[in-house]
Amino acid sequence: MMEPEAGTAVGEPQRYFFVHLQKTGGTALYQRLRDQFGVDAVYPTPEDQGSPRAVIDTDFLAQRFSAHRDRLRVITGHFPLCTADLLGVPFSTFTVLRDPVDRTLSFLRHQRMIEDRFAASELEEIYAERGLHDLVDNHMVKMLSLTTDEMTAGTMTPMTFDRSRLDTAKHNLAERIDVFGLQEHFDEFCGEIAARFAWNLGRPRFANRTPGLDASADLRARIADDNRYDVELYRFAADLWEERSRRRHHGARAT
Repeated sequence: MMEPEAGTAVGEPQRYFFVHLQKTGGTALYQRLRDQFGVDAVYPTPEDQGSPRAVIDTDFLAQRFSAHRDRLRVITGHFPLCTADLLGVPFSTFTVLRDPVDRTLSFLRHQRMIEDRFAASELEEIYAERGLHDLVDNHMVKMLSLTTDEMTAGTMTPMTFDRSRLDTAKHNLAERIDVFGLQEHFDEFCGEIAARFAWNLGRPRFANRTPGLDASADLRARIADDNRYDVELYRFAADLWEERSRRRHHGARAT
């Protein structure tokens, strides 16, 4: 049996909070977490799947956690990091980041697949839909910097981005997230969290893949400019990941 980690309340099982940033491979990881813990121990459970509220509505999550906290070990969903503070118990936290331009393009392609109104649209046309931008613009900075006092609509909470907001996201990534990975090194990330938490995640899974659709250089440039704080956060994350990876490999050689 795995021993409780430091910070686990007496009498409470160890719990985990996955900050699932959209289009970073999180759905495949969610499936593997269910292999490790069982479907009733990973939120959203089968009874909650299929409802958009289950993965974006923090009030709904709090209600479900209160009702089923005895069996829930892992919380997933598109919830900002600060959501863990609302649930009243300690969590180990983890997340995966992705190049913000590639992440946004994947999101646009996904919208083209699931939304009839976008079925014949070019990516530029979908990107012009302002109603999507609360889920697109500097999404990673928002998810890692939002506070419980600020949060009014979960991931959809309107936000003004500035250097202070970016600095908060960097700090939280480095100091509050226990393990993070990069989408282009996804298998290595899964191996790291499995080793860190003594999990067996089984074989790699693939889910919610979107077919390729070319994006113009102009659209890529617009996305990078609109998401300049995410771009900087991602560069910071990549440098930090490389530094920590070197330390891990150096430690492994030393032993």
